[in-house]
Amino acid sequence: MSGLTVEDLRVEYPGKPPVVAVEGASLSVAPGETVALLGPSGCGKSSLLSAIVGIVEPAGGRVMWDGADVTDVPVHRRGFGLVFQDGQLFPHRSVARNVAFGLEMAGVARDERRERVEELLEIVGLTGYGERAITELSGGQRQRVALARSLAPRPRLLALDEPLSSLDADLRARLAVEVRDILAATGTAALVVTHDPAEAQVMASRVLRMSAGRLQ
Repeated sequence: MSGLTVEDLRVEYPGKPPVVAVEGASLSVAPGETVALLGPSGCGKSSLLSAIVGIVEPAGGRVMWDGADVTDVPVHRRGFGLVFQDGQLFPHRSVARNVAFGLEMAGVARDERRERVEELLEIVGLTGYGERAITELSGGQRQRVALARSLAPRPRLLALDEPLSSLDADLRARLAVEVRDILAATGTAALVVTHDPAEAQVMASRVLRMSAGRLQ
């Protein structure tokens, strides 16, 4: 099967006995599709997302892309991107240099980096903001920069962990639509973690509900 396939994934954290955060999770995300993981805080959705991208080592199950097992592939070699709740931008770098970070790490030539950064700033509605400092931006603008930075290396899957939850309700609603449109414009497969049913419905073509470590 093309795209992401997760089979019977289990996530545990150390303890006596171990704490089971995710049990028997199976899901798929087709190329270009956006799927939401919806559930209350503590239900295991962020742990599941972390195991899929490779930040957390699963205790069982498999993560596959296009039928190839990537469960043991290091996070930086999976070709997956990740957007956190707070963006985790570099305050000492300009907007453009934040977006270019992954391209720099990959050794992409300067002219190609510049073209890609300009392309992405246009896509996320920040044309002309390249030389601005991160501290000069609003919360919504910072999250758009974080999205552009994650999209810059052309990830085959983008994981978004509560990407809008730190914003106020009106801005969150507007940005949910913008993120959905940006993902559609770039054709990027995405897995979005959220506790907001309305946000899940707006951003995703399919919503998976999670409770007590299990997909419903």
